[in-house]
Amino acid sequence: MSTNKSFSTETAERYSRALFEVSKESSELDKTENDIKIFQTILNSSFEIKNFTKDPTLSNKQQEKVINLLAEKLQFSKNLKNFFLLLVEKRRIFFIQKISESFLKLCSKKRGEIKASLISSKELSEIELAKISKDLSDSMGSILKFDYEVDKDLIGGLKLQLGSFMIDTSIKSKLKKFEQAMLEN
Repeated sequence: MSTNKSFSTETAERYSRALFEVSKESSELDKTENDIKIFQTILNSSFEIKNFTKDPTLSNKQQEKVINLLAEKLQFSKNLKNFFLLLVEKRRIFFIQKISESFLKLCSKKRGEIKASLISSKELSEIELAKISKDLSDSMGSILKFDYEVDKDLIGGLKLQLGSFMIDTSIKSKLKKFEQAMLEN
C-alpha cells in the first residue's frame, strides 16, 4: 500500500487535526463533532451549500457572510465558526468536505471505534445488526461501527470489510471459487 498522500488529503488532515486539538483543549469536542455531522448532512443535501464551498469566484466577504449566517442558524460552537472563517481567509473552504470526514475519523479513533463495511444478501433487523456489532466488537476489543447495505446479488451470506481485511461468506463468492476450480481442472 502506498504511503503517498495527495496534497488535498494531507492538507485536509492537517486542518482537521488542528480543529480536533483546539476543540479538545476547549472541551468542545463533542459539540464540534455534532456540529460537523449536521454541517455534513446539509452539505450533502444542499446544492447551494455544495456550490458555495466549491465556487472560487466568491469573495472572502461573501463567504464570511454565509459562514456567519450558517453558524448563527445552526448554533455552531465558537471554535467551529472561527475555524470555518479561517478556511475562508486562507482560501481553503473547498477542502471542507475532506476536512470534515477526516475530523470525524479522528473523533471515532479517539473513542476506540473501528470503521467497517457490512454487506448482506438480505435485510437484517436492528437486533441482528446490534448482535453482529457486539460480537465483532467483543472479538476485536474495540467498538466496531459499520456502514450497512443489502446486495441481493450475493444470493446468501455476508461480506465484512475492516480496512484491507475482507471476510466473504457469500454464496456468490463460493460459486466463483467452484467455477474457478472447475476451469483449472
